Amino acid sequence: MTASLAASITKAASKQSYYTIRFLVDRALVEDAYRTYAYFRWVDDVLDAASDSGAVPGEAETAGRKVFLQRQMSLLESCYRNEAPRELTVEEQMLADLVERDRDAHSGLGVYLHTMMVVMDFDLRRRGALISQAELDEYTRLLAVAVTEAIHYFIGHGEFAPRDETRYQAVTAAHIAHMLRDTYDDLEDGYFNVPREVLEANRIRPQDVQNAAYRAWVRDRVQLARELFKAGGVYFQRAQNLRHRLAGFAYTARFELLLDTIEKEGFRLRPHYKERKSLGYGLRMFWLTISSLLGFRFRA
Repeated sequence: MTASLAASITKAASKQSYYTIRFLVDRALVEDAYRTYAYFRWVDDVLDAASDSGAVPGEAETAGRKVFLQRQMSLLESCYRNEAPRELTVEEQMLADLVERDRDAHSGLGVYLHTMMVVMDFDLRRRGALISQAELDEYTRLLAVAVTEAIHYFIGHGEFAPRDETRYQAVTAAHIAHMLRDTYDDLEDGYFNVPREVLEANRIRPQDVQNAAYRAWVRDRVQLARELFKAGGVYFQRAQNLRHRLAGFAYTARFELLLDTIEKEGFRLRPHYKERKSLGYGLRMFWLTISSLLGFRFRA
């Protein structure tokens, strides 16, 4: 019942995710992959909805969103106990359908679902608040674990992939780049992606994106992401499943190109990167993906 809705939500939100799922996910798991993406897209949209009074929700709105997220967390645990409520929204039914097909809370899907709930909770709590470097690192780590385990679950399910310190590094790098890209949008919504220590040490505000100290921090993040992409590329090369390798390199290619742009522009972030939707950008991303897949760029 939820398959068509999940596919439509995914396609509207991200064409790349939609076609990655359609063509690269294991055939038996395509519908569940759409449900997985669409459910958390819905949860994230509810939590990120614009406030009636401004970017940061008031106490009453925040309390309502906490109640909403707590319901989703409780629903997840109820589903794993086979005690899901009868009355669910159609979006919540997507979660119930997912768990019904895989009741192992420790599977890749189970890890993704539980970890993403923690990510959603952190996002809810950090809105309007400065975060420390340690909190930022933990946030990125959780995202990387969730996305990586989901990719392993849905693409090449059960086939060999290394379990070492490089397992989560490519997605960690992608999230670093993602947060840099979304800096201005997140500022408007009350999310600050730069750590509190950087702001305090340099006596700047989260809005001082063009400040030299802020740009120095961006430079360091770009350098770190590049190092992690390199290690992650070696990791993907060692994965057994060809579709898994292709999906991994396609996922990271768009963020690697973004890093190129940020570096060329002197680490000055801008509100929009509309060239990402151009034909030329798409061709560059295609070539980067294929050259990575063929081993031209990464060697163990």
